Amino acid sequence: MHGADPRLVLGLHRSRHHRDILTTALDLGVTALDTAAPYLGFRSHAVLAETAADLLPKFTLSTKVGFFPSAGEAEHSLDPSRLRLAIEQAARELGREPDTVLLHNPERSLTGLSPADGQALLGSACTALVDAARDGLCRTWGVSSWDTQPLGVVGVHGLPSPDILMVRAGFLVGIDLLHTTAVLRNLWQSGETWGMSPFGGGNAKVWEDFDPRPFLRSPHDGLSCVQAAFRAAFHLPTAAAVAVGTDDLAHLAQLVQALGAEVDTTAISQYLRALHGLRQS
Repeated sequence: MHGADPRLVLGLHRSRHHRDILTTALDLGVTALDTAAPYLGFRSHAVLAETAADLLPKFTLSTKVGFFPSAGEAEHSLDPSRLRLAIEQAARELGREPDTVLLHNPERSLTGLSPADGQALLGSACTALVDAARDGLCRTWGVSSWDTQPLGVVGVHGLPSPDILMVRAGFLVGIDLLHTTAVLRNLWQSGETWGMSPFGGGNAKVWEDFDPRPFLRSPHDGLSCVQAAFRAAFHLPTAAAVAVGTDDLAHLAQLVQALGAEVDTTAISQYLRALHGLRQS
């Protein structure tokens, strides 16, 4: 049994939500679980409660709101009243209040708006989550953004500061997005940063062609390229936690093992400077 390590968040995007991945996670010391209202065809919360109600209290649980079912598909909305109802529904379906509620990809509703209109819409959505936390529907709140650039365009000055900002992380994140994220979290004065999608959506072939192990300090105990990519993702950008989804029990164990590796931050800094140089050339 490993000690609990909240740095690895087990994400349920594309997961089958089988009980064995949850029990294995707990055995490995992974006690943070991340889901979202639309996962598993908008059934994630209910399925978790049906298959693992006894396990959920053992996890720090985060979920996301912002997508809603519509004619068999999903539509995005930042309407405060809809967000509030979604948070209340999540608590009912889960059988418990989530520890954290994240605003799910707010850029989906911001693209195309003027900066003033976008900021007003984002501000009202953030306020809805602030109110939910104040009313005990969650402990903390935050924003999960796949593309932070529209948020940078509308601006976040004067808006409520999220406790958590979840963004894409890892070697497959472009320098423009890394730069926008850095500016955004500095202006927003957000709390923790969480990374997500450290493998770029499961593109395994990348790690056959690119070896990220030089970004770890030697010796790195024979870790694989995938393990090295995951560990380095905590610095691209700097993040307190990284969410990763898997139904492969062995893969999850390998990622937990990778947490013990030490990243060569000098090599990471050199890599980022090189990317900035290419961006400016």
